[in-house]
Formats: sequence, C-alpha cells, structure tokens
Amino acid sequence: MIVATDVEGTLTTGETWKAVGHYLTTHGRARVYRAFFFAHLPGALLVKAGLLSRSWYRDRWMEDLARLLAGWDERELGRMAEWVVERELWPLRRPSVIAELEAHRRGGASLIAVSAMYQPVLEAFAGRCGARALGTELEVVGGIITGRIVGRVNSGSAKADRLAAAIGPERVAVAYGDTASDIPMLELSAAPVAVQPDAALRKLAARRGWRVLLA
Repeated sequence: MIVATDVEGTLTTGETWKAVGHYLTTHGRARVYRAFFFAHLPGALLVKAGLLSRSWYRDRWMEDLARLLAGWDERELGRMAEWVVERELWPLRRPSVIAELEAHRRGGASLIAVSAMYQPVLEAFAGRCGARALGTELEVVGGIITGRIVGRVNSGSAKADRLAAAIGPERVAVAYGDTASDIPMLELSAAPVAVQPDAALRKLAARRGWRVLLA
C-alpha cells in the first residue's frame, strides 16, 4: 500500500523559502540574500493584491533562490538541509498528521513525501518520517551545485506526474495535501485527505466527499 503526502502546510507549518533565507543570512550570505529578497518583493505584493498566482510565484521564487546555492558542494548543501529541517520545519510539524503517517507505516504502507522542497531538504524531513522523498532536484555537476533545478519545480501537476512515474502501475491508497496545487496528486488516491485546506481545496473536498483534517 502506498501513502503519499505533501509536506509544507500538510506535515509542517514551516516554510522552506524562509528557512533557506535564514540560513543564508546567518551563514555569511546576508547581503546576497537581502538583494534577492528585495528584488522579488514586488511580485510578493502582487500576490497579496490578488494580481499574481501564489503558486506560480512560489515556484519562481524556489527556482530563482536555487541560484544563490551555486558553487556549493554537496556537503554544504546537506548541512543547509539539516539546519532547515532541524530549526524550522520539524519543530513546526503537525503531530496529528505525522502520527497518522506513522500508523500507516506500522501497518505496512510505503510512505512517499512529494513536495516542491529541494530534494536534500525533503530527504532530511522525510527521513524523520520513514518516507521516500520526491522533491525538486538541484542540478549537480562534478559534485558542485550549478544553481539550476532539474526539470520543473515539483508542484501542481508536476508533483502528480512525478509520483505516478515513481509508483508505476501501483495505486495510491491515501494521499494528504493542503492546497489547490495538491489536487492533481490527491486525485491519484483512493482516499484523498485535505489537511487544513485552503479555500479552493476545502470547496472541492466538500463537493467530492473527501475527508478534511483540521490539524
């Protein structure tokens, strides 16, 4: 049995982009990150005003933020990933949802965490849950981060496509997500669960009779 889950908003209220920014500002890259942040601030204001898609802007932010990691080796990337999970994502986890995943795992399910998070960060989080990680891949050449991602940011339909490719003909028994961008992944499941859903996902869940979990 396969159980798939989103992470940000679903398993934790922490946010990777904020935590990576905090890591950069506290590890000698404050000036570079501040320049990046203020260059992207107009887009954030457009999102807040409802003039720009939040999911589109979030994906662009993650893609552009990867450029600040260019030149790192994989060991430094791993240190950053553990720091982000230890300081931000794991302390803000949703215990009730994590407990459900653990119950599924004890019952023999294979857990898969599917997220827009950078793959090393997702691996660090998923490892704490006993889950396989399918995240946004960072390009590595000769052991060095190039600052580019491989393919698309792993969200929305890309997330569902990646999951479907990973499991082949197997069926997803249960899937957890928190926003409308998770709908393509949730639709792969026999038992979708909307965790603390946004307005769009809540409306769809009510119409389709999906379970809603207020964690």
